Amino acid sequence: MDLGLHHKVIIVTGGTKGIGGAISKAIAAEGGIAVFIARSNEEGISLQNEMNTCNQEAFFIQADLTKQGNCEKVVAMAVEKYGRIDGLVNNAGRNDNVGLEMGTIDRFTTSLNENLLHYYEMAHYCLPELKKTKGSILNISSKVALTGQGGTSGYAAAKGAQLALTREWATELLPFGIRVNAILPAEVMTPLYRNWLHSFKDPIKKQREIEQNIPLGKRMTTAEEIASLAVFLISEKSAHTTGQFLSPDGGYVHLDRSIT
Repeated sequence: MDLGLHHKVIIVTGGTKGIGGAISKAIAAEGGIAVFIARSNEEGISLQNEMNTCNQEAFFIQADLTKQGNCEKVVAMAVEKYGRIDGLVNNAGRNDNVGLEMGTIDRFTTSLNENLLHYYEMAHYCLPELKKTKGSILNISSKVALTGQGGTSGYAAAKGAQLALTREWATELLPFGIRVNAILPAEVMTPLYRNWLHSFKDPIKKQREIEQNIPLGKRMTTAEEIASLAVFLISEKSAHTTGQFLSPDGGYVHLDRSIT
């Protein structure tokens, strides 16, 4: 299926590895132009070179989006280079384990800054261009927004707020034909997830225990499966889909696990 992303300019935050990296690659594979943002210059240049070697257009911008003014700058850089923005994928962030009992107010505030505030900033600064193109916004949230996890109040609050903003923006932007949706990954083997597994005495045993609770296939979702849904949602093939929360997780959240 041709998703109609040829020459469409899509910004992906946290777009060099894990889910974000898979989304950047999927956009490029569909003929789109992935403008991916990340803190690591080495990883960004490596991915850009990889895409360019495959004759795919890509543009890496090194930036820490938690720093004041950087969101506005990266949007301006994308517009200066390509003259348009057709989509925004808000993805950057991490589960930082800022809990209620063991956390602090300062750490909680920092967690919201790292996981939530740049979602708003990026959407705010992209909006004038998205109005012109009738583009779309995709927020990468998490199953934690629905299920909780324990010991991660900052991350959970940010992910829940992302879902609220998805519905709020979908409503506000209806007059402009701009669609806003969210994906809620659950158990996906990203570099950050692998690091978390290795915090356990027996990472392989822990992984197998988790996989036994995933109804469909007893396996984790791949980053590429998340990316496939992402490119569909930002494409015109999903032109009548907005304000939706989608969970590509093998039934992990919504199916009764007693059936397995």
